[in-house]
Amino acid sequence: MEITPFLILSAGLISIGLYGIMSKKNLLKLLISLDIMDVGVNLLIVTVGYLPGGTAPIMDGDYGKYVDPLPQALVLTAIVIGVSVLALGMILTIRHYRRTGSLEMDEGGVFGW
Repeated sequence: MEITPFLILSAGLISIGLYGIMSKKNLLKLLISLDIMDVGVNLLIVTVGYLPGGTAPIMDGDYGKYVDPLPQALVLTAIVIGVSVLALGMILTIRHYRRTGSLEMDEGGVFGW
């Protein structure tokens, strides 16, 4: 497999997201970093599943090079799961802000526990 610009971009997005998750204490910044990392992983899955010169997997009698549709289906599922996780994280962040008045994790314990 050759290195494409999309592989480099996905590695960059994953590393930016991982840096944000490991270094930030602000809950909103953590959620944004998690979402950036999610986009990078989705881009990586689609890039690995891409076949140069491939066509849609519709059997019409000509058995040429077909692109595998499984990575695209996995990415669609991952997008739905990512949006759900982001919504749950926002709900917990809003709840934490209402209890403590701050978005920092160190204020009043995580989520007021």
